[in-house]
Amino acid sequence: MMNNTVLLDTGMKHLSDKLGPVEAERFIALILREPFDYTKWRKDNLFVGMSVKEISFAAKKYCDENPDE
Repeated sequence: MMNNTVLLDTGMKHLSDKLGPVEAERFIALILREPFDYTKWRKDNLFVGMSVKEISFAAKKYCDENPDE
C-alpha cells in the first residue's frame, strides 16, 4: 500500500498525463467545490449494462494497449 504522499503524487501525475496540467487543476477544483459521491456515481455510471465478461474483456484490451500503466 502506498503512503499518502506517494498516492497524491501518483494521482496528480496520472491526471496531468491524461488531462494536461491545467485541466487536472480544474478537475481537482471541481471535486473540492462540488458535493460528489463517488460510490453513487460508480453505481450509476461505471460499467452500467456491461456483463462481467464484457468488463473483463475491456480491462484486458486496455492492459494490452497500455502496457506501461
